[in-house]
Amino acid sequence: MTQLGLDFPTKWGRGYVARFIRNLYWTHIITRLIRRMSTLSVDGLEYLSSGGPFIFVANHNSHLDTPLLLTALPVGIRRRTIVAAAMDNFFMSTSKAFRTVLVFNAIPIDRHKINRRSSQLALELVEDKWNLLLYPEGGRSPDGNLQEFKGGAAYLAERSKAAVIPAYIHDAGFLRGPKYAKAPIYVRERSQRRHHVTVIFGAPLRAEDGENIRRFGVRIEEAVAEMGRIVSGNPEYGQRPSDEY
Repeated sequence: MTQLGLDFPTKWGRGYVARFIRNLYWTHIITRLIRRMSTLSVDGLEYLSSGGPFIFVANHNSHLDTPLLLTALPVGIRRRTIVAAAMDNFFMSTSKAFRTVLVFNAIPIDRHKINRRSSQLALELVEDKWNLLLYPEGGRSPDGNLQEFKGGAAYLAERSKAAVIPAYIHDAGFLRGPKYAKAPIYVRERSQRRHHVTVIFGAPLRAEDGENIRRFGVRIEEAVAEMGRIVSGNPEYGQRPSDEY
């Protein structure tokens, strides 16, 4: 019997056959579908010219965030990108876990607590020159605002010496919001089959000499929040009541 959760096997998803099938699926189905659903605009690709590996860190409002962001990436980078997916959402049934690994090259993570086993797997993959996509909020935003980041991205970047690429996905929540989003601002709106979405990548971040992981994590979160403020025009994006003094 196939084990689920963190025990679900994912190594096969990085093998030749799965990668071949995935590349065909993305080339002929997913990217074309995303382009029909959204007049997708992308900015900041120049920050990806160094070749990686990268740890992509993005805000999260919709289940469509991952296909939108992966579509925005250059093909060569997308093919070497692994998605950290919530164990309790995507890896609790065999069929769903299988699809998640095959389509998104995903690995399961425990978003509710630090798990050394999943962290070690992610670290080993980044050290093996795979890119990694993380949503440090731990899930879709419940109100549309950026939630406090968990420390996994900063930890992995500090240990692997990989560059963190902050990313901001704008307005994805409005794209079929009642089906894919969580925040009331999107769920209460009429479901839109086509909506403009912007994906912007920021300058790479690395831990500075003497900088602890907590402070590095705050800097990563602020980079995503700042891009959100600029793109959305909302000066309060990423701010919470606890931030006010």
